[in-house]
Amino acid sequence: MEANRAKVRQMLQGIHRYNPENIPSLEFYVDVQSKENGYDLEANLTLLKLYQSNPKNLQLTFVCQVLVKALTNLPHSDFILCKCLLSQETLMKPEIITIQKLASLLETCRFKEFWNQVQVIQDIVRLVTGFEDSIRRFVCHVISITYQRIRDETIGELLGLVDESSINKWIERNGWTQSDSGYVIVSNQEEMIKNQTNYGKD
Repeated sequence: MEANRAKVRQMLQGIHRYNPENIPSLEFYVDVQSKENGYDLEANLTLLKLYQSNPKNLQLTFVCQVLVKALTNLPHSDFILCKCLLSQETLMKPEIITIQKLASLLETCRFKEFWNQVQVIQDIVRLVTGFEDSIRRFVCHVISITYQRIRDETIGELLGLVDESSINKWIERNGWTQSDSGYVIVSNQEEMIKNQTNYGKD
């Protein structure tokens, strides 16, 4: 991944950044990112910009991969940046419409519905290594800033998991505490006061 990143960085310098001859290399790099769980927003935006200027070269599979990779970087606004470079014709493609719907579900925190709907684009998702875990990290981020405590079965639903051991791994990974009452303690009052006190000091 790093060798490809360095090569692409060099290719995108100077006046040759938007040379259409760069398209195959950038498409290959999207595949590398997907397979090796890497991410390079700048390179992906450059590819979409080249597609915008050279619509005959557009490959929908790579557009889908770029958009799905952008979702893995939530809560950052990468998906919006990518979408802004797509033509109306491309935005109306069924695959792109589906990905936009999934993005909307994530952005509005309708996670249970997201896990049901994501099955529709499994062919694309399978190309992106680490996609589901990246989404679960985002879900955990939302849980952390939203809840003080939450039922353990609700965590499973939000993470799209039914296996208890898998759910427990995510609970442990985030430093949450399971209680005997069936709830998971996300943060205690002492931590909240500390965080509020430190907020804005950096």
